Amino acid sequence: MTATTANSPFESQNADSHGAEKNDLPDVRGDNDAGGNKQQQGQPRRDKRDVHGWIVLDKPIGMTSTHAVAVVKRLFQAKRAGHAGTLDPLASGGLPIALGEATKTVPFVMDSRKRYRFTVAWGEERDTDDTEGRVTQTSDIRPSADAILNLLPRFTGLIEQIPPQYSAIKIQGERAYDLARDGETLDLKPRPVEIHYLTLMEQLDSSHSVFEAECGKGTYVRALARDIGRILGCYGHICALRRTLVGPFGESDMIPLEQLEALCDRAASGEGSLADALLPVETALDDIPALAVTRADAARLHRGQAVLLRGRDAPNCSGTVYVTVAGRLLALAEIGNGELIPKRVFNLTGLTASSSRNQNESV
Repeated sequence: MTATTANSPFESQNADSHGAEKNDLPDVRGDNDAGGNKQQQGQPRRDKRDVHGWIVLDKPIGMTSTHAVAVVKRLFQAKRAGHAGTLDPLASGGLPIALGEATKTVPFVMDSRKRYRFTVAWGEERDTDDTEGRVTQTSDIRPSADAILNLLPRFTGLIEQIPPQYSAIKIQGERAYDLARDGETLDLKPRPVEIHYLTLMEQLDSSHSVFEAECGKGTYVRALARDIGRILGCYGHICALRRTLVGPFGESDMIPLEQLEALCDRAASGEGSLADALLPVETALDDIPALAVTRADAARLHRGQAVLLRGRDAPNCSGTVYVTVAGRLLALAEIGNGELIPKRVFNLTGLTASSSRNQNESV
């Protein structure tokens, strides 16, 4: 692992905020999740509790990200919850949900790579660039696999991309998708994005192609389908989308909602523990160095005080690190000018990931 000093997450984004991730189809159709948070009439109010860790929900098609967070928060009776990257109702796959102190690590997941498998339907362009939109262009042309493969290098690496009209970008304080729904045509400017790779996985038939892409923050998969279709002269839109990777969270970490609900039912009857479903808070910090400190230094950091780094055991790196004491996560900190400066201190009192899912030993 390596430390970096530029673009510190503590400077670029509040670690407790949960902005909508732009790599996916944004929630523009509204949330019908009133039942997710409201107390049902006649039922006793359940006390909220401290729960800390990550749930990587395998979000089903048809559910909004906001509703998914509300459901998981209710199942765990958690005090705090948020997600690290919106998935549209039409998309499935990995939705990392942060509970409790894990919300402080959300920026590290938001800024990480994402991987998608998606299907493009050729022959129609739509105003939303997905199946729910209005058809705006049609073509009888259907691309060959060779024509698609020859084009993909133009969409790999650092490229300029114009966001979809229906996107979460703010225009003079208003979301682009709200303005688009009001009938406005927006002049959105190209933005630099990075596509680490883009691969044609399968030609289902002459009108449908399956792709896999791994990309950086800010990339719109829908825009890829739109732009490839325009260049090929056949037009295209997304008809299926699944997220298979979000930073350190892959498909092996995902848990379907039905399985999570069953685990919660077993835990309520004393046959299991909700901790078995949690991933440790520090899972989100996989790409930054860990630094162990003594209990004395840990006490200073916990009070918000800097610690001097001296002696031959002092780290020779700079930038962001996560700090542990006796194998337990303590804080996020910055190393600079011979000091360890705490930026986010964790209080992991309450329900955390079970020891089987956490390689760190408990204090």
